[in-house]
Amino acid sequence: MRLDKYLSQAGIGTRSEVKKLIKHNRIKVNGTVITDCGYLVLESADTVLFDDKKISYEKYSYYIFHKPGDCVCANEDRDNKTVFEYFKDVNTRDLFTVGRLDKDTEGLLIITNDGDLSHRLLSPKKHVDKTYFLKCQDDISQEDIISLENGVDIGDDKVTLPAGVLRGDKSNEIYLIIKEGRYHQVKRMLKAVGNEVIYLKRITMGKFELGDLPLGEYRLMNERELEYVAGYKSGNI
Repeated sequence: MRLDKYLSQAGIGTRSEVKKLIKHNRIKVNGTVITDCGYLVLESADTVLFDDKKISYEKYSYYIFHKPGDCVCANEDRDNKTVFEYFKDVNTRDLFTVGRLDKDTEGLLIITNDGDLSHRLLSPKKHVDKTYFLKCQDDISQEDIISLENGVDIGDDKVTLPAGVLRGDKSNEIYLIIKEGRYHQVKRMLKAVGNEVIYLKRITMGKFELGDLPLGEYRLMNERELEYVAGYKSGNI
């Protein structure tokens, strides 16, 4: 990999910023100052130093983010705040969200630069469970729950797959577990039973859980979650 790209992906700075660092003799590879931005680095073997401090490079980055209801799942947006504006100390240039949540929807987002993981979690063939907590305008009857569990007509070519439903603490609250990711699916499912979602939050996606991560905060995946990543990518989950 080119040295300037290596440094940029390691989070040292933008491509233009790291080129300046290289030109000013601040980068060493295996103990030698390198001033050529196009110098090829072997990620698995070479030792790269920035101001004599070793740079830790990982090809892929994996974050859990607790999305607030005031931002959109986009890298750039003229009119709205994006999820990446919350990542103050991270080079987000190559990162993307695994799927999307509506602007007003809160909850778990996986953010990465690993396209293979994203594909495996979002593929309709994988049927990855996603759990949502929701509050509705009206109470949710037992008949509504049975309908949601069996699948409802939301105006597409086919009804939704059977869902899991657990009641919340109040009569207008439920936890809904779905295996699909159709456009506005949860809201459309509740509309199909004559109700309206007034609050929506995703709390799990596959094996990944939001836990007690504060609203608007992000963190790197922990060791157990990285094992899940390996499991999904190998097809063992």
